[in-house]
Amino acid sequence: MARTKETRANAAPGAGMIFALRAVGLVLLARWLFSMAQMDLGASLSAMVSSPWACINLVFLFLLIFLPGARAVAERPLHPLPQWLRQAVRLFAFLGLLFAVWSVGAFAASAGWRRAAQAVAATNGWLLVAPALYAAVVWICRPRALWRTNIAARRFAIGRYAVALDPATRTVIVWAERRKVGQYDARELSVRWALGQDARATPTPTPVVAFSAAGEPGGSAASLGSAAPAMTRGIFGRRPKIELLWDSPAAAGHNRQTVFRTALTTEGDRVAARALDTSLRQV
Repeated sequence: MARTKETRANAAPGAGMIFALRAVGLVLLARWLFSMAQMDLGASLSAMVSSPWACINLVFLFLLIFLPGARAVAERPLHPLPQWLRQAVRLFAFLGLLFAVWSVGAFAASAGWRRAAQAVAATNGWLLVAPALYAAVVWICRPRALWRTNIAARRFAIGRYAVALDPATRTVIVWAERRKVGQYDARELSVRWALGQDARATPTPTPVVAFSAAGEPGGSAASLGSAAPAMTRGIFGRRPKIELLWDSPAAAGHNRQTVFRTALTTEGDRVAARALDTSLRQV
């Protein structure tokens, strides 16, 4: 009997991001070719040569469609793109978004909202779709951690930082997006909770410093863990921040260094920070 070819049921992590970026690039390229088809070929080429914005769009479309160096792997599910490619695509998309919003806004201000609505209808909504596509690329390529939080696997995502804890070897690896910050001894790391410049420091040198709603330091590990989730907003609407501190007695000149400092913008960041704090205490 002929054997059927086996295929994977699940796509590789990060393949959806690559597919979405290439789909946006193909849509932009198709619209650009359609606009050029309505013009004379010679006039189109001369306009492209004399327009620096057309050259920027060509580079942007090339990077967006071909995505050189992009590869979906399980070790970095949220970062299938190289760091340079992600930053370049995000920069070009941001410039395209500014240009599209400025062009549409200037046309609407000069011609009036009625003629602007007629132009949107004449272009089948492209005047609104183009800025949305650029904004989607900017959002897809936003700074993110290397993976999502998985407390059971001792992997934590806080802001754009990813922390992997190995209980067997008692080592911690910290990543800033795709860049490896360093590898540390878990017993030399601690989490410090703070609300910014207005928070008071704890006078006793404890491994983890936390602040309650009234600003008083907690007295035990249980009280510290319960005080951290309460810091949803600081004074004047500031987001709570945490610091991962490295205090190594063996490293001369490197004692009490800040590995990273980031704001807790989402509830997932706060949950990951509390879980990381608890895991470091249990090492």
